Amino acid sequence: MINAVGVPQSVLLLGGTSEIGLAIVEEYIAKGTSRVVLAALPNDPLREKSVAQVEAAGATSVEVIDFDATAFDEHEKTIDAAFAGGDVDVAIVAFALDFDAEELWQNQRKAVLLAQVNYTGAVSVGVLLGQKFKEQGHGRIIAMSSVAGLRPRRTNFVYGSSKAGFDGFYLNLGQALEPFGAGVTVVRPGMVRTKFSAHVKEAPLTIDKDVIGRLAVDAAIAEKPIVFAPAPWAFVNFGLKNIPQPIFRKLPI
Repeated sequence: MINAVGVPQSVLLLGGTSEIGLAIVEEYIAKGTSRVVLAALPNDPLREKSVAQVEAAGATSVEVIDFDATAFDEHEKTIDAAFAGGDVDVAIVAFALDFDAEELWQNQRKAVLLAQVNYTGAVSVGVLLGQKFKEQGHGRIIAMSSVAGLRPRRTNFVYGSSKAGFDGFYLNLGQALEPFGAGVTVVRPGMVRTKFSAHVKEAPLTIDKDVIGRLAVDAAIAEKPIVFAPAPWAFVNFGLKNIPQPIFRKLPI
């Protein structure tokens, strides 16, 4: 259960080796979370390192289960396994793919794979998590979206469009779950310093993953439906969303 100050006993991380996801888990552990379930690819070489990282942070129980975002027929089994040891109080959806932006819109295989992981896989587990939390009568999903999804731009529109769909799904899933005692916090970061973004030139308002961890956990405890990371992105994106398309398409972003 989630205690009186919003701290869960158990956390599930879908994308069990995600740097940002692990930063969120560590923030929860620092606040008192004891049980962690890491769902990761069975052949992911970072699985053992992720377990060691969570144990070093202070978790008293760490489980690892197999999860492949594109193995849609296996997702129900994965979610059932995560809940087999008892209620899951918080589920973090933190898996995603990205490739070179210019290659993506010209490479059908990679574009489809990205869409399957970032959107279809996320919807698949989101529906299953929603039903589990509805049955429990409590629970919160932290959904790692991106400011890239608010208005996909020419420089990275395949990735941005996948996150636009992701964002819209989870924001409304949260509304659907509210009457049943559960909810969703959609986290919209800009660029975060991780291996995932190492191939991209650092942009303004880039932040460290531990900052995302604190912002995400604080927003989830406060039951906020949306949090920008960092906060100034809310103002930047308000402006960008209201710029006419003929001007927007000329911006160097």
